[in-house]
Amino acid sequence: MSDMTTTPLSGPQSGPLSSDQAEAVFGDGRIADTHAAPAKSIGGEWRRFGAFLKRPNLDLRFRSEDAFTVLARIYVLDIAVMAALVGLASTLVAMGVYIPETALAGMEFTWEIILLVVVGAPVMEEIAFRGWLGGKPGPILALLLLGAGGLGFALVHASSPAYGSILAIAGIVGAGLALFLLRNRPTMSWFSRAFPLFFWFSTTAFALVHLANFDEGSLAILLPLVLPQFVLGMMLGYVRVRFALWAAILLHAAHNATAISIAALASDLS
Repeated sequence: MSDMTTTPLSGPQSGPLSSDQAEAVFGDGRIADTHAAPAKSIGGEWRRFGAFLKRPNLDLRFRSEDAFTVLARIYVLDIAVMAALVGLASTLVAMGVYIPETALAGMEFTWEIILLVVVGAPVMEEIAFRGWLGGKPGPILALLLLGAGGLGFALVHASSPAYGSILAIAGIVGAGLALFLLRNRPTMSWFSRAFPLFFWFSTTAFALVHLANFDEGSLAILLPLVLPQFVLGMMLGYVRVRFALWAAILLHAAHNATAISIAALASDLS
């Protein structure tokens, strides 16, 4: 198969797309599995991210020549957003607005907790919320089988531990078989057409799950408090689609490591 690519700016070309060519076609849904250089600047990278959010599209799933440059730039954007939201929350608290504390407040940061937050949570949450976002049948079926096994375990284990364990193991084995047997299946066309719905569903579900971080407060109060997770979910979905699941896990781990470091520092200062 030839590695020739075609852009609206030029005819067929060999090799990676330049930053300018990628920028020119980034929003028109015609890039698919090509190689493109990162944007020339961090602002350009953020504009690409904004263009993606305007029209989430699996056709933008191209592999960059320098994935870590893109990840670093999105991480900087993540830090900037976190700083702005923390500043806003601090201002509201100073004005007397009550904001419920998160699960991290007052927590003793043992090595077990740190590993769970920085490693365990990113891996498990990215598999659950974005592992299937590539639209391939293997990961989608695997996640459904894992969910069915977990649900069966939850419903049956109390009355029959043996059967509950069998259902859980069956779900795990079935998920592994689905991933292996369907490993070469491409993205499903119907999934690509409906991808914006799946992208925003994944992002919203990821944010809503973090309502569990709060022990008190009405829904009207708590919903704005998961805005950071909603914004993070958009970034994680972007890097997952643009690169692969490992990129979302890495960015998620960096975000959590930063958050837990800030929480630990605040706890020491207080």
